[in-house]
Amino acid sequence: MFGYLREKLKKTRETITGRFDELLKGSQEREEILDELMETMILADVGIQTTEKIIGSIKAKSKKTDSFEKIKSLLKEEILNLFSSQFLPQKSFPIPFISLFVGVNGGGKTTSLAKLAHMLKKQGKEVLMVAADTFRAAAQEQLSLWGKKLNIPVIQGRYQSDPAAVVFDAIQSFQARRCQALLIDTAGRIHTNTNLMNELEKIKKVINREIEGAPHEILLVLDASIGQNALVQAREFLKFSGLTGIFLTKLDGTAKGGSVLAIADELDLPIKWIGVGEGENDILPFSPKEFTYALLGTK
Repeated sequence: MFGYLREKLKKTRETITGRFDELLKGSQEREEILDELMETMILADVGIQTTEKIIGSIKAKSKKTDSFEKIKSLLKEEILNLFSSQFLPQKSFPIPFISLFVGVNGGGKTTSLAKLAHMLKKQGKEVLMVAADTFRAAAQEQLSLWGKKLNIPVIQGRYQSDPAAVVFDAIQSFQARRCQALLIDTAGRIHTNTNLMNELEKIKKVINREIEGAPHEILLVLDASIGQNALVQAREFLKFSGLTGIFLTKLDGTAKGGSVLAIADELDLPIKWIGVGEGENDILPFSPKEFTYALLGTK
């Protein structure tokens, strides 16, 4: 996984570590090295608050005479600690397993859902996908295309029909077919933020009424390529109760992957999955150690 993830995080890593070789060869003092590190982290969209927190901790743990290698080691330690504080190892999925995908339109919800559905199918589970974003015909069409590609059935309703009613029908079909996993795609925008959150709460109540204890997972899908704007989006969705984790998308090909550090630092939610491409197999469970090593290009 390290080699694969290292390649996918290439642009972000180059932004963060681009000055490392020069710093290693130079004779700068600790303050100069930390100033350089702060600048590179902000350029990688780590964010000022999280960057200052990391640099401040390194300063407290280091001596003025410490070498760049020592400071780099402390940087790795700080990033690992930041990720590990929110990390929850993936457990086996309950049967039945109901998962709700939320997030803004264009953030990668539908593709992320299809990736997880494909992974569950490869594990031998009978999966059903639901297109509950009835406000965008394109969203329903996209999931339908994924269903045909992956040979996974898709339940969808009429354009602008009640999303909660679509979910209710999907649960009836899910139980009749005796499937094991139900993955539900939702709208990312319904006129106003209040209406959207109310709609999501309504869907959640319908699910729980039909299957006690469900949904078992509510994943907030965030687009890592938009950097700090992903945090702005996340704060809005924190108004929706029951979020269990984050699915980070589009980490490949972006130099703004440093925003992952800010997301882990500022949101009280574990990162569960990462998307590193457009293919159905481009999904990885989040590992703090593997991600940190790939981010810094070192073990």
